[in-house]
Amino acid sequence: MKLECHGITKSFATGCSDGECRAVLKDLTLEMEFPHVLALLGPSGGGKSTLLRLIAGLDCPDNGMILINGEQVPDREPDLRNYRKGLGVVFQSFNLFPHMSALQNVMLPLVEVHGVDRGSALERSMEVMDRLGMADHSAKPPAQLSGGQRQRVAIARALATKPRFLLFDEPTSALDPEMTAEVLSLIAQLRESNTPMLLVTHEMGFARKIADCVAFLAEGRVLELGPAGAFFSHPRSEEARRFLGKVMAY
Repeated sequence: MKLECHGITKSFATGCSDGECRAVLKDLTLEMEFPHVLALLGPSGGGKSTLLRLIAGLDCPDNGMILINGEQVPDREPDLRNYRKGLGVVFQSFNLFPHMSALQNVMLPLVEVHGVDRGSALERSMEVMDRLGMADHSAKPPAQLSGGQRQRVAIARALATKPRFLLFDEPTSALDPEMTAEVLSLIAQLRESNTPMLLVTHEMGFARKIADCVAFLAEGRVLELGPAGAFFSHPRSEEARRFLGKVMAY
């Protein structure tokens, strides 16, 4: 997969009465080709999740353009709707419908967004849930599942649509250590499925193990970009050295 970002800027209103905006991404540029996993790393507030949302087509940049495998991410509906059909996004907060069973949550985008008939959607959803070890929990609502199980359902929902690539936004931040290890192990298994992944995470040990490449973001810009091994062994920028020294100490 090849990702290109050219001159990306994105600002958000601060909520103050004077209408002031805060720049989250500042003329961000990167170009990287990777076979399996690109990890977006950096301190909180550096712009990682915002960039991921732009790549996912959930927000649009104020300026600049993003290209995936040479094709520009659209900035208008309905083109954005069609683009989003081709990818799977997993959030930190699961985003499951509480009044639906786990199986219904997985089936919903297949039926309502992709137009798959219910019989085929059921078959595909159960196949993915069985693959992720959730078949025995398919009839349970989210409230009856552990945090790790809920995140497995969210991942199943993303996989069921057979996306071109997957995006993970801090998929373990809402989990306790045991559930974190469970979900990270699952993501590591998905690495071998030949579906490219973009991963925002604060789990540095995991990122070092799973990522092919790293983009290090701070203050709205990409300060380092390259192979994961080189980044973790010999970070070039002072910001990256300081960041790794702090997070790897815990």
